[in-house]
Amino acid sequence: MRHAEVKHRITETASFLFYKNGYNSTGINQIIAEAGIAKATLYNHFKSKEDICLAYLQHKNNSFLKNFEAFTSSKPKGKEQILAMFDFLQLFYQDKDFNGCWCIKTVSEIPKNNERIRNEIQSQKNGFITLIAQLIENNLEDIKAEQIPSLARQIYLLYESAVGESHLHQDDWPIVESKNLCQKIIH
Repeated sequence: MRHAEVKHRITETASFLFYKNGYNSTGINQIIAEAGIAKATLYNHFKSKEDICLAYLQHKNNSFLKNFEAFTSSKPKGKEQILAMFDFLQLFYQDKDFNGCWCIKTVSEIPKNNERIRNEIQSQKNGFITLIAQLIENNLEDIKAEQIPSLARQIYLLYESAVGESHLHQDDWPIVESKNLCQKIIH
């Protein structure tokens, strides 16, 4: 098997396990066993569990962004594309493997001084805010440019709280209510 394929299999395996069981509860030996590789193979691709975690975070984010953008852009231009964020989250919630936000789960398990992982998560979240700002800019005609950053952060907070609270309550009402609030702030 090619180097890139093995690395991808390790990343996918670790991603599944970290998301399902948590970063701290998933050991290197479990990743090795589930991926069906030797320990030396894992360490040929990743120097540490932290490096695997960074690959996991990037893997999850890349998949999320691709699916999120495809979903929202498939909706009619205008407010519907912005509100589609919450419809996308609703589908994510309904997935049998939904386990909340991979970033928040991970950051809650790492030491406060782990800057590599924290910086990756902050970068992903800031990128998501930028994506929301682009949705606003492309879909709301009567908004001033200086209002966009604040509105993007407000919608981001609604979305993120909907993720966490739907996971906590094991119910989709936080998603429904966040969408309702978003509809009010963009009208």
